[in-house]
Amino acid sequence: MAVAEESHFGRAAARLGMAQPPLSQRIQRLERELGVRLFERSSRQVTITEAGTLLLAEARELLARSESFLAAARRIRDGESGLLRAALSPDLSGETVAALLAEFGRRHAGLELELHELSTAQQLARFAAHDLDVGLIHHPSDVTGLELGPVLRRELGVLLPRDAAAARLDEVPLASLTGYDLILFPRAGAPALYDDLLTACARNGYTPAAVRHAQGASFVRGLVLSAGAVALGPRDAHAGHPGDRDPDVVWRPLAGAPLAWRHSVAWPKGRGDRAVGAFAEAATHALRTTAGATPDVPARPLHLRPASEYWL
Repeated sequence: MAVAEESHFGRAAARLGMAQPPLSQRIQRLERELGVRLFERSSRQVTITEAGTLLLAEARELLARSESFLAAARRIRDGESGLLRAALSPDLSGETVAALLAEFGRRHAGLELELHELSTAQQLARFAAHDLDVGLIHHPSDVTGLELGPVLRRELGVLLPRDAAAARLDEVPLASLTGYDLILFPRAGAPALYDDLLTACARNGYTPAAVRHAQGASFVRGLVLSAGAVALGPRDAHAGHPGDRDPDVVWRPLAGAPLAWRHSVAWPKGRGDRAVGAFAEAATHALRTTAGATPDVPARPLHLRPASEYWL
């Protein structure tokens, strides 16, 4: 293209920032590869041939596509486009998921987001298999090989029958739940968190006679109404029936806020690009605005690097 536009090897070489002999050799090699003569050469000028003229338009299109290809590669490298494989825990409300997607789309409209609903254990397995780029996990959990964003806390309350004595309280002491079975998520989903919750219940005077496992809101509600059981969870996780909107069950906060779910966005070490940063910021914003999450101040330092170091 440069030789055709300049009609002179010397000027074309200067424009390309190279010496003239290598440019002449490249043109000769290109002519051999294509099997056509591209230029007629004389001691004073270079004239493009008819074959060269016909191929020039194709060359311009090919170069434009090449530049577009390289630009796309740079955007993908910088996390500005491509595919981000992400996961959220099943306990998030529909409102939180919708807010996260809207915020992420606003922050990173050029990226395709492949979103999965996975427990913490499933996310950790996907990270280990290199099948997940970023996720929202529960703590405590084994975060070896992962980097973490800010830890957020969601206070847990209790969902219980409206006619239960404890339902008349503004805040329910855990010890007052004695006699009720406890409904929890399946232990396999987050074993460390599961054990941590039961330990905290026992420490605060509540040891359930039995633990029943459920996750879907309707199934949890059915167990609460018919099985002499109560469920632990944040208020937003029971968005279909909190407060006075359900005639049969009621959600109440726990006295002294002894229990909480702690979350953070996690990603493999070295993967903290702009796309991951946009997801982490969107998740943090959604949890704080729709789920009442607050920054967690752990009793022991988690030794987390500032989240901004990973994505800004």
